Amino acid sequence: MAKLTKAQREWRPGMPKKRRSTKVMFASTVLLLEAFVVFFATLAVFGLRRGEFPPALILGIGIALSVVMILACAVLSKPWGVGLGWILQIVLILTGIVEPMMFLVGALFGLAWWYGIRTGIRIDSEAAKREREQAEWNASHGAEGGQTD
Repeated sequence: MAKLTKAQREWRPGMPKKRRSTKVMFASTVLLLEAFVVFFATLAVFGLRRGEFPPALILGIGIALSVVMILACAVLSKPWGVGLGWILQIVLILTGIVEPMMFLVGALFGLAWWYGIRTGIRIDSEAAKREREQAEWNASHGAEGGQTD
């Protein structure tokens, strides 16, 4: 039998489902897409500039950056996680020094990162407000108030 996660072990009937952060989901999506782009850009630089830079250096830095972007998804819910994401956006833009097209790609991903963080924060605050209002309504009307079959 498969091993249960902590959330599955602690679940009891009637427990409300913990809401996931939209900001974290948007930011994770951008970072994962960037990791794929960095991996394929690494292969492109490896093919185009193998004579200018040592192949081990190209592949090592490119794959390491891809892995860091994937691992950064795990810490986005921490207070410093979004700051790490911004640093990775700057690093991605700076890869344009090696391959000039990456300036454009990095800037576009930076814009996507900014929009995802901004929109995620707005959606999360609206959801928290709705949950507070629902809890107030439930408290004033009773847990079963307003529900008819």
